[in-house]
Amino acid sequence: MKILGEKIFARDADGALLSRIGTLFLRTQGLVTKLGVHAMQRQMWVDELNRERAAAGEAPLSQDEEDAEFRDSVDLVFTDDHVLIRPDPERMDLAFRADAILQTMVSKRVIRFLNTSSAKVRRAITERGENWRISRQPISQQDIANLIEHSRVPICENPIYYYNRSTGTRYVTASTFLDVQKFDDLRFRRQIKEFVDGLGKRNRLGNPEVDLFPASTPIEIRKAWKNLPVTELTDEELRRRCEKIDLDWRMSMPAELRDETVSNYEWRNAMCQTITRQPNENSAEEQELVSGIASEFYRQIEWLPGAMIDRGEVIFDPIYSDAERTHDPKLLEICDSRVKAIIFNFTQVMGDLDYINVGRIANSLAKDKTASARRHIVYIIQYHFRGEPKPRVVIIRLQKWGIAERLDQGKNMLQAILETDEYADYILDRRRMCLQLGMPLPKRLRYSHFTEKYRGLNQYNGVSVRTGFFLRPYIPGLASDKIPNPNYRNPVFAEKFATLIGKAAALDMIVGRRGTETKELLFDKNYEVIVLDQDGMPSDFVITDHAGTFVNYEHRLDEFVFQYAGVMQRRKALVPDYPTFVDAYVKAFRDEVATVQSEYRAQRRAYDNLFVDRPYDVNGSGAYRWACILKRLEEADPDRLAELLRAAIGE
Repeated sequence: MKILGEKIFARDADGALLSRIGTLFLRTQGLVTKLGVHAMQRQMWVDELNRERAAAGEAPLSQDEEDAEFRDSVDLVFTDDHVLIRPDPERMDLAFRADAILQTMVSKRVIRFLNTSSAKVRRAITERGENWRISRQPISQQDIANLIEHSRVPICENPIYYYNRSTGTRYVTASTFLDVQKFDDLRFRRQIKEFVDGLGKRNRLGNPEVDLFPASTPIEIRKAWKNLPVTELTDEELRRRCEKIDLDWRMSMPAELRDETVSNYEWRNAMCQTITRQPNENSAEEQELVSGIASEFYRQIEWLPGAMIDRGEVIFDPIYSDAERTHDPKLLEICDSRVKAIIFNFTQVMGDLDYINVGRIANSLAKDKTASARRHIVYIIQYHFRGEPKPRVVIIRLQKWGIAERLDQGKNMLQAILETDEYADYILDRRRMCLQLGMPLPKRLRYSHFTEKYRGLNQYNGVSVRTGFFLRPYIPGLASDKIPNPNYRNPVFAEKFATLIGKAAALDMIVGRRGTETKELLFDKNYEVIVLDQDGMPSDFVITDHAGTFVNYEHRLDEFVFQYAGVMQRRKALVPDYPTFVDAYVKAFRDEVATVQSEYRAQRRAYDNLFVDRPYDVNGSGAYRWACILKRLEEADPDRLAELLRAAIGE
């Protein structure tokens, strides 16, 4: 393929990329990576084709032919690690053709797609089972800082611009000119002319080629730059005019943005929002890859290579074959063998699928990273049945202690299998206990398994073993500990939230949920999801997982009720009427304890005999823990517990 400019990922002596953008041409195949904007690269390509035609004695391209070259081209953006395709939502066929060509030049794992704010772009990628190829937004503050540092690009002169990969706009900040002023007169004039010319142009997406940061910059500043007669002024006059405009610009900026460094939290986040903004971001729904998923959850998903489904045939991504052939560590990292096993499991059980995407939750979303949480491995599955209006979303959590973990402890295969089966029964028994006591867990839970190779130090290394997992629907809503602080300023919202979280706290206390290793309180740290109504008000709650329940079963309720005071104390500064907030919480807490106690007393025999067929062992069997929980529930005084809780909360 003919390339005008440097190859993709070519670097200078300091290791910096020689080009940050490229244009791939499909009608007459070629790639342009020379410095400039995409419009300039397109013109370079046409000029090169006409030069070749002239050398061959042929007429130059007609206007229609030039238009066809422009039309059948795709914008590319290069980062240090990836090639990003910026597709036209109306011509996804071009994006996928460009993708196929790029895969002959670089590994598929480094090629990603931009413009996913467009539903058409998202749908086209999702239906190919390739969510993993959608360019990810930064998650951590360090990710944000790195993104900003690596977004500095030139046009033809110097890298003074912050580049938005999705819109193609380059942003200039006021402090940029403190550096530009150090240039010699000729270099200074060329840079200012390039900047001013860019302010008056728009790219083929309809966005400005160059713009000012922040967006709140007064229109007078913009007009002053656009109307600057660069070619008519002497060197001294040009510098003086630029200094005056730049000073007015800096004085107009909000105080929190004047320190233009990534160490300034406010400036860093504002710049990140500017250079990651996608075209046509007009609603939350349009920005979602998976409808209904909370933003803090979505950002933690690491989508992985999966498979396309063509008329019932499962076609795994070729990148799996590349990983097996090359043993490339970076490929092996994203080619998760468990994903293949999960897809096999789904397609065997659920027929008539259009597509399936599998993601891995890279980090626990809980604010407290206990040892137990770190060992949990969670996958999210997005799948679509042919003919249904929307895809479905489910969560898969691997069984914490499975056959492989027990083999790692040196146990023989039979013992590992038996203990794993017993543990799975115990987990499901605990779910039944929670449901019996009224805990609002997800309505459906399925236990299944897939087969994978055991890789460990045991003699069974290399043997196929079963890995159990629990599957449940994704629960839309907001985790109680991740509700935006401004929501609490609404007194109606605050009171409804306090009532729901009070009920949830009472149930959490009754079932004695704690960290398995640490014995620390898990409540209000990730599992409680608040469901909002159409007006955005709390209407219900769901406990998404019963992990840690029945760990604390030996203490009386009045011995640890005070631990639930923190739910209120952490939000004291957020609510306008703290006494009312506390009253709603304590009342709901007291009433829920009384309700559960009353229901137990009304159906005592049914509760007491629920697990008579299970082993009863005072060392901690499920049946024994159940008996202990019921005994302390019977002995509890709801009013006394409410008094102790209120006293612990304080003023």
